[in-house]
Amino acid sequence: MRASIAFTAPLIVLLTACSSPPKPPTVNESQKRPVNSQMAIELQVCKNELQNTRILATESSRLAKTTAATLAHMAARQQLMASIQEKSVANSVRIVHFGFNSTRVSIPSDEATALVEETKAAPLVVLRGRTDGSSDSSAESRIAQARANAVRDYLVASGVASSRIRTTHQPSGDHLADNRSAQGRNLNRRVEIEVYRVLPLSPQLSVSPQP
Repeated sequence: MRASIAFTAPLIVLLTACSSPPKPPTVNESQKRPVNSQMAIELQVCKNELQNTRILATESSRLAKTTAATLAHMAARQQLMASIQEKSVANSVRIVHFGFNSTRVSIPSDEATALVEETKAAPLVVLRGRTDGSSDSSAESRIAQARANAVRDYLVASGVASSRIRTTHQPSGDHLADNRSAQGRNLNRRVEIEVYRVLPLSPQLSVSPQP
């Protein structure tokens, strides 16, 4: 009887131990990653802000380059427009009138002084001989050319370099005034003196020095 009790007691203890819930596994606190710690959160916020700053810097650089290119393009256009405007208003035209069938150059002294000073400083002077003729006859052509040559000789004698003078002529047409009246014909017998203050970029001049 005592032997039976002695055997039963360890069995009860063993069964009691088996019926108890298992203990949870232990964790090494030193190896835990503080994912939600305040320092980790702040570090992540800093990383995000740094990334955003880099993105903004890249965008700002791109915008700066685009703006610089736009400003340079606008400056170039303004410079081109200013150059075109300067060239469009730089030239001046003076007119020397002639008597009927005449090639004699007669210019008032005050006008002559201003004309010579202006043409001396010009890189190009274009002379266009005109008549009051109504047809392109050889006689009209000769007198138109002779008038242009007469003004050229006058300017050269006044000190204007002949290498910068170009002459051309037109026997008829391109009248300045009504060619049906005597007053109009007096105005149409002329040489137009176009004075260039700057050389044209692409001269469309089909004229050449005349002998």
